[in-house]
Amino acid sequence: MENNEKLTKKGTSRRGFLKGAGLTTAGTIVLQTGVLGKDGKKTEESKTVGPDPVTIEMKVNGKVRSLAVEPRSTLAEALRDKLQLTGTKVVCDRGSCSACTVWIDKSPVNACMTFAMDVGDREVTTVEGLAVDGQLHPIQEAFIDHDAMQCGYCTPGMIMSTAHLLEENPNPTLEDVKHATRGNYCRCGTYPHVFQATLAAAKKIK
Repeated sequence: MENNEKLTKKGTSRRGFLKGAGLTTAGTIVLQTGVLGKDGKKTEESKTVGPDPVTIEMKVNGKVRSLAVEPRSTLAEALRDKLQLTGTKVVCDRGSCSACTVWIDKSPVNACMTFAMDVGDREVTTVEGLAVDGQLHPIQEAFIDHDAMQCGYCTPGMIMSTAHLLEENPNPTLEDVKHATRGNYCRCGTYPHVFQATLAAAKKIK
């Protein structure tokens, strides 16, 4: 009570203080979103989109594609559901198995953890895009020759990770291959075949 009385004497009650704090917070939010300016007049609309689908353009495997996606759509969903590029697998859907690995501007990323709308004008490469004019990439051929797949769910991600390794290092060691695939989980345990296939593909590229 004494604190309340002191506040009242100074012209500020607890209720008034809380109301003022609330208004200050709300005002800060409004200013940050750009809906109201400092003079209280409307300045510009928020750039927030959704929840309805919006049309975006995405360069995938060398071609610019137009597709409608919800702002919450992941790159994996856009590739599989909108562009029918089902080589990209969704297994864990939380970025822990790397089965959904694709390249964005030649760098491997987990497509299940990337928003489609965040890709922008960067180029996406999927496992379907590694083959050129119907000719399989050397790592794809090596996976077949060395039986480096079993159930097949991890295979596209493994291929994208190992293909990226060969792009960066055409003469990898076994340790290099193990390091490159450290985030790719194979529940069937076919790692030795993956390692052999990658080293064989490196020799073929040379």
